[in-house]
Amino acid sequence: MKTFVGIDLGSTTTKAILLDENRDVIGRGITNSRSNYATAARVASEEARVDGRFTLFRRALTEAEGISVRLDDFLGALERAFRLEQFLEQLDDLQQTCIGLVQGDRFAGRESGVKEALAEVFTRLRAEAPELYAPGAKRKSDFFRDIAGSRYHTQAEEVARDASLPYELLLNVYDKSIIDVENRPPAGGLSEKFRRALARVLEADPQLQSARGDVLPVIERTLAVDLEETYLVGTGYGRVTLPFSKEHIRSEILCHGLGAHMMYPSTRTVLDIGGQDTKGIQVDAQGIVVNFQMNDRCAAGCGRYLGYIADEMNMGLHELGPLAMKSDRPARINSTCTVFAGAELRDRLSLGEKREDILAGLHRAIILRAISIISRSGGVTDEFTFTGGVAKNEAAVRELRKLIKENYGEVTININPESIYTGALGAAEFARRAHSGQIQGVEP
Repeated sequence: MKTFVGIDLGSTTTKAILLDENRDVIGRGITNSRSNYATAARVASEEARVDGRFTLFRRALTEAEGISVRLDDFLGALERAFRLEQFLEQLDDLQQTCIGLVQGDRFAGRESGVKEALAEVFTRLRAEAPELYAPGAKRKSDFFRDIAGSRYHTQAEEVARDASLPYELLLNVYDKSIIDVENRPPAGGLSEKFRRALARVLEADPQLQSARGDVLPVIERTLAVDLEETYLVGTGYGRVTLPFSKEHIRSEILCHGLGAHMMYPSTRTVLDIGGQDTKGIQVDAQGIVVNFQMNDRCAAGCGRYLGYIADEMNMGLHELGPLAMKSDRPARINSTCTVFAGAELRDRLSLGEKREDILAGLHRAIILRAISIISRSGGVTDEFTFTGGVAKNEAAVRELRKLIKENYGEVTININPESIYTGALGAAEFARRAHSGQIQGVEP
């Protein structure tokens, strides 16, 4: 089966999209970009292939006769089991890496004690892992580093105390090991992980036993389908760091414009707020970019700015929007400069201003800056599409709707739940077109 791959190497996350020959999205994958774009590209591509397999499973099971299972329940259980297999595989890798570091002067005379402590920590992590992937389980992140890190810290503190070892010793071993582990993709074959996950699901649900003979052949036939990487295009912040030839690179402006057009064909104005930059893009009826503007030289008002604010307030990035939504009196923020944000934030808090009012003001300042960029690109025309990671922030969306209405009246505003993949989607379509000979895949 021919697939066309688009990879968007962002400053904070790397996204991948698989398209088929009919321009249908087969799979989506995302990972944190780290400092190693080559690894991020491989991991995101593999995640897209995993998602693609689930798309094919659903298609095949829907078309098959005599399948009595409820597809949503079955595929949900299969995905949770697969993610558990992935997690356990990387957990094994992390344990071996940690143990390999237990040597040298810092561990003189304590090597065996530290290794025993590590063994206990990882035994506990494996024991609690199924709960992380149980139905309805809530996780703040799906990235291995985030999940493993929070649980390791909790367990290591208890184990270190019981073993009369310095907690910092176990923490330092983890901090050094996780860098190596996250910079290499999981080593196991996807098909084998799917088979182990399926066995886990069938064993856990007796009701599926009767459908075993119907489901297994369909899954095996689907696993046998080769997802051929026919053509690949890279875009985004880190595209020039990869060994792509020019015909396999497209600018992020062009990819976001085309991706937004594919999601919403009537789109004429696109705002993308990513981790490192803000882009205001104007496209024509075919999704071709006719004008654009970007923020100048710094990440003020972008995703990294919000990340800095979250760190200053000792909150998770995902918590900023919901808290800002509670405000009914947004503060007036003087600057979205990251350099001065921390000082202004601390000053306002010391003066007794509410955190939600400060955050609401920050979100408004970010969107005001974005509106200025859009204005320089040609203004807002109907329809308007908001993309990028910040499009998932409800407070940013609220301020955007207010300011668009104030400045441009009633305009259709599109926000796709998968908007973070817009650049990768455009790149995948450029890959499909390049393969079919519709365009020359050379970056302008």
